[in-house]
Amino acid sequence: MELRHLRYFVAVAETRHFGRAATRLNMAQPPLSQAIRQLEAELGAELFARTTRQVQLTSAGAAFYEDALRILKSIEDAARRAKRLADGCHGVLRLGLTGSASYRQLPRLAHIVKRDLPGVELEIHPDMLTPAQEKSLLGNGIDVGMLRPPTREDGIVHRTIAREPLVLVLPANHPLAGETEVGMAQLRAEQFIMYSASLRSVVNDAVVRSCLAAGFYPHCAHEIGEASIQVALVAAGLGVALAPASVQAIPLEGVVFLPVPDAECVELALAWRADDESPLLRNLLTALAANDVFICRDIDAIDDTEETREDHAS
Repeated sequence: MELRHLRYFVAVAETRHFGRAATRLNMAQPPLSQAIRQLEAELGAELFARTTRQVQLTSAGAAFYEDALRILKSIEDAARRAKRLADGCHGVLRLGLTGSASYRQLPRLAHIVKRDLPGVELEIHPDMLTPAQEKSLLGNGIDVGMLRPPTREDGIVHRTIAREPLVLVLPANHPLAGETEVGMAQLRAEQFIMYSASLRSVVNDAVVRSCLAAGFYPHCAHEIGEASIQVALVAAGLGVALAPASVQAIPLEGVVFLPVPDAECVELALAWRADDESPLLRNLLTALAANDVFICRDIDAIDDTEETREDHAS
């Protein structure tokens, strides 16, 4: 059974006349009549009771008409969905997220997607540090990552969306809590709450470098796996932490945040596979660039993606 036969049948059923149906379909009447006879033969049932002046649906024809309408509508809907997906206007975008990114940058990105790409659904994969996001990107577990560069794997492109200093997170009753700022050298004797070394945290690396630059190596009293736990342990008085400034958005009593001028800064970036040619990704990058999300505004993230693809191809 051909789809065109269903459309021919619906036209005859709705006009009750082969001539008018042929005009509506922009075709000659004889081929239309022949197609309807072929359809009836294939079904083994008469669909129309024909007279010299008009045609009427038989009971089988009336039932088939309702089914034909549903089939044609379903096919049209499927075609529209396929086109929207091909255009990158609809679909699911899997977003990996490092813990501290959820406080400020995730709401910003989600707002842009909801407003500018209303047919796109974000599927959030939370609490993934940079190495885990890189692995998931290359394994096609996520489409985009919000991570802390540098990335160590080939085949991944990233663009910076935020730069933030490390701040000191202290219990409110800590002797340094009343200071306006703290130098790294003042933290030599402190007990640090840090990410587990096995997670290969980019923030950990920045903390260690900041301590080494001040002449000491940090003593890790407790290892954690996510930023919210880190701040909670500080509030419990179990140590201090150096964390990206965005953690100040965590509403937790018993914690003080202080600037540390000689501590390093860390970046937050959006990352994706260099060979990802998805229209959905392209539309996301276009929307983010239009909203000045990327810090390096002189660099077109989308054009750079194309250049990277060409480099990989060559």
